[in-house]
Amino acid sequence: MRNLIVLALVFALAGLGSSRPAAAQPAPYEINVILALTGAAAFIGKAEQQSLQLLEGIVNKSGGIGGRPVKFVVVDDTSNGAVTVQLANALIAKNVPVILGPTFTATCLSVGPLVKTGPVDYCFSPAISPPAGSFQYSATASTHEDAQAITRYYRERGWTKIALIATTDASGQQFAAALDEALKLPENKSMELVDRENFNPTDLSAAGLAERIKVAKPQAMIAWAAGTPTGTILRGIHDVGLEIPTAAGNGNMIQAQLAQYASFLPKELYFPGRRSLVYDPSAPAPVRNAAKAFFDAFKSIDAKPNLASTLSWDPALIVIDGLKKIGPNATAAQLNDYIQHLNGWAGINGYYNFTTGNQRGLGIDAVVMDRWDPAAGDFVLVSKGGGAIK
Repeated sequence: MRNLIVLALVFALAGLGSSRPAAAQPAPYEINVILALTGAAAFIGKAEQQSLQLLEGIVNKSGGIGGRPVKFVVVDDTSNGAVTVQLANALIAKNVPVILGPTFTATCLSVGPLVKTGPVDYCFSPAISPPAGSFQYSATASTHEDAQAITRYYRERGWTKIALIATTDASGQQFAAALDEALKLPENKSMELVDRENFNPTDLSAAGLAERIKVAKPQAMIAWAAGTPTGTILRGIHDVGLEIPTAAGNGNMIQAQLAQYASFLPKELYFPGRRSLVYDPSAPAPVRNAAKAFFDAFKSIDAKPNLASTLSWDPALIVIDGLKKIGPNATAAQLNDYIQHLNGWAGINGYYNFTTGNQRGLGIDAVVMDRWDPAAGDFVLVSKGGGAIK
């Protein structure tokens, strides 16, 4: 009987031991993200989200932020500026130190006035130009530099008579203004814009506009749009038989998207791309290592990165590095001060320098011209930095 009592006590104590709570895991450090996961810019937003998901795993394997795992909390603004404002205001009310996103020009512009005193907003559109020293930043090289790179590439190819069709939204009009500035540069005095057309992103056909461009007889053209409207414009160009070299907005550098447009793409389709789309073994070691981590992450899921993939990668890492150095209790002001003084930070597009005041850290050397190769289903580098012919 005594042995039975002892055994019962042993099992009881064992049961108590097994019921003890495991050591508490540190709460995730949440970084809020506003993306266009539905609507006209969904092609871009979903690619940005995929990058963040891959990056989250890499950062957490290296210890997260102060020992806390990083968690990107993503909300969908449906590509609608009014929704973006509602979502941003809700985050500002929570006193968050940083917001990543939104995805494209119009929604980024809607956030700018809301963050004059914080939080840090790292917009993923290259088309905006936030004031120097402000709390808003813009991803990668600017739309102005895209326009200069396209113009230089066209000029060096001998295509001096060009046409433009741009959407009437903020993104399209930002590029149209940037192209006007590029054409005024002394080196582009031989260039002539023979026709300019505006396209409403909600229109179902661009054939009429394409017909007017055809009459103007350009040697090459630019079709600047993002997401679904790009397909409408390119279909219109195809339907009127306008077969000339065409550059499109780089927000469309998404392999799956272009594969859907295969039946009506121009034979020569170009984009002002970024260095991060092709691995360069000759790059400086820190940049090369950053690029390798980027490409390896996509290889691990048997996927190819695209330009939209690059838009969220470096900005997220810049913010995370700042939070690591300052600490998880960093304020918006502290994080903004960190980024403002950042110089020589190695990312997938090269070395970043924010002390210039351009709120993006990169210049025209980060822009390269790429051509879409439908047979390979990928992009081919066709220029040096800034659009110069190789």
